[in-house]
Amino acid sequence: MADVSYYTPEGYQKLKDELHHMKTVERPAISQQIAEARDKGDLSENAEYDAAKEAQGMLEAKISKAEAVLANARIIDESQIDTSKAFILSRVTIKHRGNGKEMTYTLVAENEANLAEKKISVESPIGKGLLGKALGEIADIQTPGGIVQFEVVKIERG
Repeated sequence: MADVSYYTPEGYQKLKDELHHMKTVERPAISQQIAEARDKGDLSENAEYDAAKEAQGMLEAKISKAEAVLANARIIDESQIDTSKAFILSRVTIKHRGNGKEMTYTLVAENEANLAEKKISVESPIGKGLLGKALGEIADIQTPGGIVQFEVVKIERG
């Protein structure tokens, strides 16, 4: 069975848009490159043709993977998120037990993670450590520098 991936409606639409772009823009462009290279003659010594065929193979693999991800994608209804514990799409405010610094992150699927937007993957060390934690609980997070403790101080819908 394939892995199920969870998406926000925006993340799901972005994935659909990327797949559409690959099929309608990138695929025809590579086909055109192959046709132009083929027109240049002997294919056995044609580096442009070989490169275009390789690019086509890589694109087809990306399309196939994206189609498989979409087939197993589930859209999360943010209004149904339980805020008693940290789950995917929860916005969690945590406090570093060592220095008292507070940080707020939204827990998202691996493919929607974006640190600049304060979205961390549930597969990351912090994300894994926070999953299932309730308000006031301590998460022990393994970091390269050792275990760091974070206290969950707030949980909201993402």
